[in-house]
Amino acid sequence: MMDPSGISIMGCGHRLGRLVEDNATLCVGLDITPDWIVEKTGIQRRYLAGPEESASDLALSAARAAMEMAACSGADIDLIVCCTFSADYTFPALAAKIHKEIAARGGQIFDLQANCAGFVSGLTVASDRMRLDPEIRNALVVGVEMNSRYISRTDADSAIYHSDGAGAVVLGRTSTEYGIVASAFHTDSSNYEAVRTRGGGSSFPLMGRAYAPETDAMELNGIATWKQAITHLPTVIRQACRKAGQDPKAVDFFIFHQANYMLIDYVVRKMGYGMAQTFTNVQEIGNTGAASVAIALSEAVGHRCLRTGDRIVLAAVGAGFNFGASVWVWRDPLESVLE
Repeated sequence: MMDPSGISIMGCGHRLGRLVEDNATLCVGLDITPDWIVEKTGIQRRYLAGPEESASDLALSAARAAMEMAACSGADIDLIVCCTFSADYTFPALAAKIHKEIAARGGQIFDLQANCAGFVSGLTVASDRMRLDPEIRNALVVGVEMNSRYISRTDADSAIYHSDGAGAVVLGRTSTEYGIVASAFHTDSSNYEAVRTRGGGSSFPLMGRAYAPETDAMELNGIATWKQAITHLPTVIRQACRKAGQDPKAVDFFIFHQANYMLIDYVVRKMGYGMAQTFTNVQEIGNTGAASVAIALSEAVGHRCLRTGDRIVLAAVGAGFNFGASVWVWRDPLESVLE
């Protein structure tokens, strides 16, 4: 069995958009019902950023909560990875804004764009960097998404799912009996066009033209997403477990990307597990994209769902389509906080 790395999650935090939109509100003017949304997705409400809120506002709130739990300051952070497609600006990187606002000193920053698989990808990149560079004391990994800024509220295909929010963790060094063990990734680009926002890209620039919803709003093919997820998520989880030398049946707990409750239920049962072995919040907050695994993890920690020594798996699917999973031996960051 591959040994844990000693690169562990020392603190976590999250923040949601301040406006709550229930299904009844969303359905006004649309040819769908609240019950239909729940039947298809399990989602009952979603959180949307207020007009005055920005991606950096949500990201910084989540980051500061994670840093407080980890008992570290900006001066202790040597690497910042921000996972998002909806940063404040096209560039510079949102990670640079976070670096400035938390008063970090030097170090490395970058944004990572893998859509809803971004946070799992970012955790692996950051932990790999820490393994190779002993001078990195702590890494801050943030997932944040402002989905509502890219979605028409009249497009039921996208609007029923997506929310705004941020989640963050601080990675640090602990005893080598804990931490990330292995990760696995897979890409199936055959449905590259299934989930996309074209406007603002270099092929569909915004300069010199009016807003065009057919290109500037998010487009989502739910059936393609479902088929991709049920096909490849179980496979990439098994690959990560194989790399870790871990029997998949011995996994204690899962945190999945919160895309659709029915999808999570299907994948969990397809793999022979029960829903008691995972934590879900998509019913209450919707799909927060690259932030969703981070937010679910933060809430699961707050609810004391994870115990020190548990073997846990984080897994996600992102547009493109790309899939990621990582195996961890858990160290409860709240144990030292509550001592």
